[in-house]
Amino acid sequence: MDGKTTIKYLQTYIKEKDYHPELLKDYFLKLSEEVGELSRAMRKGIKAQNNTDMKGTVDEELYDVIYYALAIANIYDIDIEEVVKLKSEMNESRYPSKIRFEEGR
Repeated sequence: MDGKTTIKYLQTYIKEKDYHPELLKDYFLKLSEEVGELSRAMRKGIKAQNNTDMKGTVDEELYDVIYYALAIANIYDIDIEEVVKLKSEMNESRYPSKIRFEEGR
Protein backbone atom coordinates (compact mmCIF):
# COMPACT_ATOMS: atom_id res chain seq x y z
CA MET A 1 0.00 0.00 0.00
CA ASP A 2 1.31 3.45 -0.93
CA GLY A 3 -0.41 5.30 1.92
CA LYS A 4 -2.84 7.04 -0.45
CA THR A 5 -6.61 6.91 -0.12
CA THR A 6 -8.63 6.83 -3.34
CA ILE A 7 -11.98 8.53 -3.73
CA LYS A 8 -13.49 5.13 -4.54
CA TYR A 9 -12.21 3.61 -1.30
CA LEU A 10 -13.40 6.57 0.77
CA GLN A 11 -16.82 6.47 -0.88
CA THR A 12 -17.11 2.72 -0.23
CA TYR A 13 -15.94 3.13 3.37
CA ILE A 14 -18.55 5.84 4.01
CA LYS A 15 -21.29 3.74 2.39
CA GLU A 16 -20.46 0.72 4.55
CA LYS A 17 -20.26 2.85 7.70
CA ASP A 18 -23.05 5.38 7.19
CA TYR A 19 -25.69 4.62 4.55
CA HIS A 20 -29.17 5.80 5.49
CA PRO A 21 -31.17 6.97 2.45
CA GLU A 22 -33.97 8.09 4.75
CA LEU A 23 -31.57 10.70 6.18
CA LEU A 24 -30.83 12.42 2.85
CA LYS A 25 -32.11 15.79 4.04
CA ASP A 26 -30.15 15.43 7.27
CA TYR A 27 -26.97 14.66 5.30
CA PHE A 28 -27.55 17.80 3.26
CA LEU A 29 -28.13 19.90 6.37
CA LYS A 30 -24.92 18.49 7.88
CA LEU A 31 -23.05 19.29 4.66
CA SER A 32 -24.33 22.87 4.82
CA GLU A 33 -23.34 23.11 8.48
CA GLU A 34 -19.86 21.78 7.77
CA VAL A 35 -19.39 24.30 4.93
CA GLY A 36 -20.16 27.03 7.47
CA GLU A 37 -17.65 25.56 9.91
CA LEU A 38 -15.07 25.37 7.12
CA SER A 39 -15.74 29.01 6.31
CA ARG A 40 -15.14 29.99 9.93
CA ALA A 41 -11.91 27.99 10.15
CA MET A 42 -10.67 29.52 6.89
CA ARG A 43 -11.56 33.05 7.99
CA LYS A 44 -9.64 32.53 11.22
CA GLY A 45 -6.78 30.73 9.44
CA ILE A 46 -6.97 27.72 11.76
CA LYS A 47 -4.79 24.93 10.34
CA ALA A 48 -3.89 21.78 12.25
CA GLN A 49 -0.44 22.03 13.81
CA ASN A 50 -0.15 18.26 14.21
CA ASN A 51 -2.11 15.06 13.63
CA THR A 52 -3.57 14.92 17.12
CA ASP A 53 -5.11 18.39 17.36
CA MET A 54 -7.41 18.91 14.38
CA LYS A 55 -10.60 20.04 16.15
CA GLY A 56 -12.14 23.05 14.41
CA THR A 57 -9.37 23.35 11.82
CA VAL A 58 -9.59 23.77 8.06
CA ASP A 59 -8.20 20.21 7.87
CA GLU A 60 -11.04 18.69 9.89
CA GLU A 61 -13.80 20.74 8.28
CA LEU A 62 -12.62 19.87 4.75
CA TYR A 63 -12.86 16.19 5.65
CA ASP A 64 -16.36 16.70 7.03
CA VAL A 65 -17.48 18.46 3.82
CA ILE A 66 -16.04 15.63 1.71
CA TYR A 67 -17.65 13.02 4.00
CA TYR A 68 -21.18 14.40 3.67
CA ALA A 69 -20.79 15.08 -0.07
CA LEU A 70 -19.82 11.43 -0.57
CA ALA A 71 -22.63 10.23 1.71
CA ILE A 72 -25.09 12.11 -0.52
CA ALA A 73 -23.45 10.69 -3.67
CA ASN A 74 -23.91 7.21 -2.21
CA ILE A 75 -27.63 7.72 -1.70
CA TYR A 76 -27.96 8.76 -5.35
CA ASP A 77 -25.70 5.86 -6.40
CA ILE A 78 -23.22 8.25 -8.02
CA ASP A 79 -19.68 7.06 -8.64
CA ILE A 80 -17.69 10.21 -7.90
CA GLU A 81 -14.55 8.91 -9.62
CA GLU A 82 -16.55 8.52 -12.83
CA VAL A 83 -18.11 11.96 -12.38
CA VAL A 84 -14.64 13.50 -11.93
CA LYS A 85 -13.53 11.95 -15.22
CA LEU A 86 -16.63 13.07 -17.13
CA LYS A 87 -16.70 16.55 -15.64
CA SER A 88 -12.98 17.01 -16.38
CA GLU A 89 -13.69 16.18 -20.04
CA MET A 90 -16.58 18.66 -20.11
CA ASN A 91 -14.47 21.37 -18.53
CA GLU A 92 -11.59 20.75 -20.95
CA SER A 93 -13.83 21.59 -23.91
CA ARG A 94 -14.98 24.81 -22.19
CA TYR A 95 -11.68 25.84 -20.65
CA PRO A 96 -8.81 24.36 -22.67
CA SER A 97 -5.57 23.90 -20.76
CA LYS A 98 -2.17 22.33 -21.22
CA ILE A 99 -2.86 20.32 -18.06
CA ARG A 100 -4.88 17.19 -18.78
CA PHE A 101 -6.75 14.98 -16.36
CA GLU A 102 -5.09 11.56 -16.29
CA GLU A 103 -7.39 8.71 -15.33
CA GLY A 104 -6.01 6.08 -12.98
CA ARG A 105 -3.64 8.40 -11.14
